Amino acid sequence: MPLQRLRAAKVKTIGTKQTLKALKKNAAKVVYVAENAESHIVEPVLQSCAEQNLPVIKVDSMKILGKACGIKVGCASAAIIEE
Repeated sequence: MPLQRLRAAKVKTIGTKQTLKALKKNAAKVVYVAENAESHIVEPVLQSCAEQNLPVIKVDSMKILGKACGIKVGCASAAIIEE
């Protein structure tokens, strides 16, 4: 399951702002995006991933992604920095 990799990651970003910062620094290795997140929130992340040719893994919901990140609220995007 692709979320297992996110759960096991030693360093990861949680949330769109942190994920965008990591993408600007070319630190992200894999990016996760919730399919039910509002498009204007995740569009900059998807655009940056396309420019950097990074893999994007779609997750069914923000709730599932948040849980995989170890938080109790939903999360629109996350990234693995270091495994």
